[in-house]
Amino acid sequence: MGKKAAEALDISYDQLAEYLHVNHSVYMKVDNTVYYLTDCNFEAWRAQDTSRRNHKNHFVDCSPLVPTVDEFLSLPFIHGKTIKEEFDHATFYASESGKDN
Repeated sequence: MGKKAAEALDISYDQLAEYLHVNHSVYMKVDNTVYYLTDCNFEAWRAQDTSRRNHKNHFVDCSPLVPTVDEFLSLPFIHGKTIKEEFDHATFYASESGKDN
């Protein structure tokens, strides 16, 4: 996991899938919750809750693993809503080299 950038990204929903393919991860803030959207060994996609850590000090998954970005973007893991439904209320941040957010 990388460190959450200080500056927000200027990104549209239509650009998000390509951004994830190229960069492999992004932070998304919705209200007071920050999610880490990332691939898992280049094979699957998931969202993680950055306020929770497991015994390895990694973020805890809050979505199932799915094989494609399109499937991932349609998962209702944000209080029953999808990324597309919450996009206009979300702020996105790059994931930079380094540990923690």
